[in-house]
Amino acid sequence: MESIIKPNYSIFFGNNGYVKLLELINKNNYDKILILSDSNTSKYCLPILKDQLFSSDSKSNNDIENKTFSYTVNSGEQTKNLNELKKICEFLISNGFKRNSLIINLGGGMVSDLGGFVSSIYMRGIDFVNIPTSLLGMVDASIGGKTGIDLNDLKNIIGSFEFAKIIIIDLNFLSTLPIRQLNSGFAEMIKHSLIDSEKHWNKISSVNFSKDVDSSLIYNSIITKIKIIENDPKESSSRKFLNFGHTIGHAIESFLLNSDREILHGEAILIGIILESYLSQKLLNFDTQLTLNIKNYILKFSKQIDFSEEDIKHVTEFLKYDKKNTSDEPLFVLLNEIGKPCYDNKVSNKEIIEAFKFYAV
Repeated sequence: MESIIKPNYSIFFGNNGYVKLLELINKNNYDKILILSDSNTSKYCLPILKDQLFSSDSKSNNDIENKTFSYTVNSGEQTKNLNELKKICEFLISNGFKRNSLIINLGGGMVSDLGGFVSSIYMRGIDFVNIPTSLLGMVDASIGGKTGIDLNDLKNIIGSFEFAKIIIIDLNFLSTLPIRQLNSGFAEMIKHSLIDSEKHWNKISSVNFSKDVDSSLIYNSIITKIKIIENDPKESSSRKFLNFGHTIGHAIESFLLNSDREILHGEAILIGIILESYLSQKLLNFDTQLTLNIKNYILKFSKQIDFSEEDIKHVTEFLKYDKKNTSDEPLFVLLNEIGKPCYDNKVSNKEIIEAFKFYAV
């Protein structure tokens, strides 16, 4: 996979990424470095990163080790909150981190969201690097400059746009993931294919098991996202396409957050894609057979969840907090055809209820 070099950030793959990280550290002579990880990546991934950074006996590597700190947060979406943000900032202050410091985010989407947001606000902004360890992080969360935390169960309601200096994609980390996490990341790859092209969708829909995802599919997914954010980095127009499946998906995720029914981000997005494909059929004459094909394909990777009428009512209430809204009325990204999404579609509660019924049968 070829490196991707852009004005605001660069993406490197495999061992080349660690070489570029060491070059960045030495070039900028950061006074202190924080490696932010969660309880899972601290155990399974941090030793690999430290081996890459500190394995040499050179003076440069010893200097890097001496100024590197580690901070571990609990795994899970519930960690992306104001209290954890405060604790990380207090750790940085107490250990003398200044503007010429670096944060390395080692983890999935939660870690890159949280660590990126800390980096964007600490001392009005310090450099950070993303090393995604989940499939979702590799194809989506670590790329594009979105950072944020949750508040009152509202996803990423506080956040900023800030690009990582570099992003390192090391596919070896995927071997540390359980199948549920792989399926969660595959949700974003399915979304990318549907908003990109029929050719891309045909390749994705030929995958029978998320463990069969290969490097070329991952690279295609990354390229799809990059093409979109290049044209609209701050989501004023076409970047909204990346929210396909996310309007209802985020509402479902928020509704179930901190409950005994809590689900992963990608699991909520898989449901959202089914619901919003149906809405595309209903409102934009998206092909009926394709809508069924998408639903049936996704249910190979996603366990169906029962939603009562009361549940659906609560989900629709969360929709008014969606960040794409210009008022309390939710605006959806829907599909005219595969590869031809459109944004700012208004959808009624009645149509949303119909979409849930389609999902349920």
